[in-house]
Amino acid sequence: MAIRLLVVDDSAFMRKVVADAALEIPGVELAGIARNGEDALEAIERLKPDLVTLDIEMPKMNGLEALKIIKERYPELPVVMLSAYSKSGSAVTMEALDLGALDFIEKSPDKMNDLRASLEGKVLVAQALKERKEDKVFQPLAKRPEVKKQDDVRALVIGASTGGPKVLFEIVQALPENLFIPVFIVQHMPKGFTASFAERLNSGCKLKVVEAQDQMPVLPGVVYVAPGDFHMTVDGHRIRLDEKPKIHGVRPAADPLFFSAAKVYGPGLMGIILTGMGKDGGQGLLAVKEAGGTTYVQARESCVVYGMPGHALALGAVEEVLTLPEIKEKMKRIVKGKTWN
Repeated sequence: MAIRLLVVDDSAFMRKVVADAALEIPGVELAGIARNGEDALEAIERLKPDLVTLDIEMPKMNGLEALKIIKERYPELPVVMLSAYSKSGSAVTMEALDLGALDFIEKSPDKMNDLRASLEGKVLVAQALKERKEDKVFQPLAKRPEVKKQDDVRALVIGASTGGPKVLFEIVQALPENLFIPVFIVQHMPKGFTASFAERLNSGCKLKVVEAQDQMPVLPGVVYVAPGDFHMTVDGHRIRLDEKPKIHGVRPAADPLFFSAAKVYGPGLMGIILTGMGKDGGQGLLAVKEAGGTTYVQARESCVVYGMPGHALALGAVEEVLTLPEIKEKMKRIVKGKTWN
């Protein structure tokens, strides 16, 4: 199934780089190019692309302004932002994800060799979304198993990838201010951007949200975000960061966090796998379940990509499948380390 790509960038060099990379990916057709947000809106209406790459800094209408209009007019059209790393740029990227951008690709000279691989991953997501959209009848993968009773939550671990930032914004906002347990989050994201991601989560959360640092003490009521390019684990008292090889092609990965937390918190651990492509988190969630903890995944209907939740379900690691509203409600009911079902 061919994916028609629209490339939007004010730089002729970047338009060529992205277009050339895209044409090396099997099943991708170049629908067209646009030089700014205004041109992009006209091109989308005329060319009907399946995927858009959208630069942030452009004249006339920048990427963020264009994204708002695109998501209003074409809410199901996947848009991938092209973002050069800087403190202000990464903050704008987080805002774009909050507005509904599918994901982003880091645009910097030392990342050009990785552009094709990054873009190929987004194309696979676009293909899955197109197939799902064209299905006449959507059949959820998962039945909803009975949840076991869990009344003593001592820590919460969450893993997410593609589509995760927007979901995490909503979940973290639902955390109650009297949640006296630590929360650990792995969101697949490049180095540098996780600091802005943590800051944006913190701005809408009743708890303190921080980008984790090595040897940082584990405290109740604090949300720890794994930094880009580092695996995060816990020993019960402190955060541990390392640069061991990538797992499932990513670093940070959710599996190391889940494995370590299962050993520390045992039956008191709650684990959640959210939307994302690939297999990360499945084995870790199984370890949580085998340690007596409670395990959830996001329901397929609300996932951008069902790879990670679907893999965990196939492994038998899942206690309950939850919609996003149900996950948020579950978060609201975890108070003082207790949850009632």
